[in-house]
Amino acid sequence: MSTAELASVRPDPADVAAAEVAMRRVRRYLTDHNDHDNIRVVVGGDPDDTLSVPRGAVELLARVLAHMAAGQAVSVVPDHAELTTQQAADMLNVSRPFLIGLLDEGKIQYRKVGTHRRVRVDSLLKYKRQGDQDRRAAADELTELTMEMGLY
Repeated sequence: MSTAELASVRPDPADVAAAEVAMRRVRRYLTDHNDHDNIRVVVGGDPDDTLSVPRGAVELLARVLAHMAAGQAVSVVPDHAELTTQQAADMLNVSRPFLIGLLDEGKIQYRKVGTHRRVRVDSLLKYKRQGDQDRRAAADELTELTMEMGLY
């Protein structure tokens, strides 16, 4: 995957404000309209210029807008995309040597292209989700123990 394909959209203050308003409207629409049909979007106020957009794409747009409203840069990367080890390490917010260790331990799938490793985004995200679930479970267990001991 090229660097251009991973380019982020970094919102400026005007983008943050616009994303906040748009996010609220998109979320309200999705809440009020629970059907799973395509969503028709009028572009530029011209009813003759209408797009039919899959609901999943609009749900993804809502998540993108939420990140932009929080001032965060956003990238869209397909699950089947392959990343360099540095790109994968950046996505996990870890060092490249730490990521290499995870690859060598078999915790994240990869393939070799010549002498270089390529990490599939879906495998990387699966590892990240599992780590998040493990951390939540540990936090829940600590909370339960704290309550049982009366230390809250």
